[in-house]
Amino acid sequence: MAVMTKANEHELPSNFELEKSVQLFKAFGDQTRYKILFLLADKSLSVNEIAEEIGISQSATSHQLKLLRQTELVRGIRAGQKINYQLSDQHIITIFEQVREHVRERDPYHRS
Repeated sequence: MAVMTKANEHELPSNFELEKSVQLFKAFGDQTRYKILFLLADKSLSVNEIAEEIGISQSATSHQLKLLRQTELVRGIRAGQKINYQLSDQHIITIFEQVREHVRERDPYHRS
């Protein structure tokens, strides 16, 4: 995705960019999926490990991972009989950091 500059700040994104961007925001818009992405920022994990960490069923975790794979936010890496999931790329971590910074700036109870 291109960085906004003065020259293109009023140029609307292409239809492809709009569609993909909205899909990403929808994926981020669910607390369970957000937790999964946050967990995968540090390490790759199996479905069972993710389910245990966030306290939901393996079936519900698999469903959320399917949605995250469809938006290309995570990918599965086969490790023998099991599949470990990891973030697709480092951009996701950057998005998390930017969102967290934005939220903390507005949190009256957060102390830096």
